[in-house]
Amino acid sequence: MPCWPQGKLVNKQAKTAFYARVKGKVQGVGFRYSAIREADSLIIKGWVRNAANGDVEVWAEGPKEKLELFLKWLRRGPQFSRVDSLEVDEREPQGYRNFDVMH
Repeated sequence: MPCWPQGKLVNKQAKTAFYARVKGKVQGVGFRYSAIREADSLIIKGWVRNAANGDVEVWAEGPKEKLELFLKWLRRGPQFSRVDSLEVDEREPQGYRNFDVMH
């Protein structure tokens, strides 16, 4: 099942972005800081934060192929997490310069 809508993002190197909401056992398990390490390894920019309802929110931007790899990681999360679902919406890049925890 493709992550991206059909007919978009033909150029894999073109910069794009997504907003994602990760649901499950994703708070109190090092999810945000593991996401930072993963994003940094893929040279993805954006942010991650805990939501009040127990979800984790993610904004990521970069080349499509790198974002696909990050989405794959978000679907499983770090060792002690349990990802029940991942909602993803394609967005326009905002020009973030790094990937950090947003409070």
